[in-house]
Amino acid sequence: MGKYKTLEISQRAPNSPVYNLTLNRPSARNALSRDFFTEFPDALASLDRNPGAAVVVLSGAGDHFCAGIDLKALTSITEPGQSTDRGRTGERLRRDIKHMQDAITAIERCRKPVIAAVHGGCIGGGVDMMTACDIRYCSEDAFFSVKEVDLGITADLGTLQRLPDIVGYGAAMELALTGRRFGGSEAKELGLVSGVFASKSALDEGVGAIAESIGAKSPLAVVGTKAVLQKSRDMTLDQALDYVATWNSSMVLSDDLTEAVAAQSQKRKPIFAKL
Repeated sequence: MGKYKTLEISQRAPNSPVYNLTLNRPSARNALSRDFFTEFPDALASLDRNPGAAVVVLSGAGDHFCAGIDLKALTSITEPGQSTDRGRTGERLRRDIKHMQDAITAIERCRKPVIAAVHGGCIGGGVDMMTACDIRYCSEDAFFSVKEVDLGITADLGTLQRLPDIVGYGAAMELALTGRRFGGSEAKELGLVSGVFASKSALDEGVGAIAESIGAKSPLAVVGTKAVLQKSRDMTLDQALDYVATWNSSMVLSDDLTEAVAAQSQKRKPIFAKL
């Protein structure tokens, strides 16, 4: 599964379909370094290719989920390059931003569902990551901030594009313009997270159980549900219905359907082939 400077991949338990993808720079509050933006999409791609991985749980080591982009990385991106031409400098900066955006979007490219389990601080780039996840949960001690406005920049890694679809346009605008800190209970009220757990250990156990339940379902149905929901965001209703009809016309006549029906009639748990 590879060795990473900023991440750790582990299987939740032997033979489990759930894999943990952990941000692993606890001494830096899991701030996102330059290495992260290369390693993160690579790690997600490896999990996507792994037939034993059905669900990915994204979390942070130590006391916090993610403190945002490492200031050293931010400085290296914005410092002048070799060229004194503003156009060429701007073009280089645009490529750097697109590279970082692509790393976050790798969550959506991963066919397998990615569940965010947030504890402690989730700031700036941390919000970019969690809003790209398919399901989000947090612990009671979690706190959030769309912090970029306080650093004199416009958030550019996906929060401003994804957050309005999750919490609504007005709430997203208020959170992004004020940069204010808000807690787990408000995150639940806003719909940013689906549930709040009493502690980090309860979060890990609860999210793990949810991930295991998803991992026990038909892999074709799970990846299809993620793909169709994502695609439908950018389509009219008629286009989205046509898309899912085309999807199921090629996927629904599978052994998974036969097994699911047989398992229900025989009152047993279904057993599906890996994807």
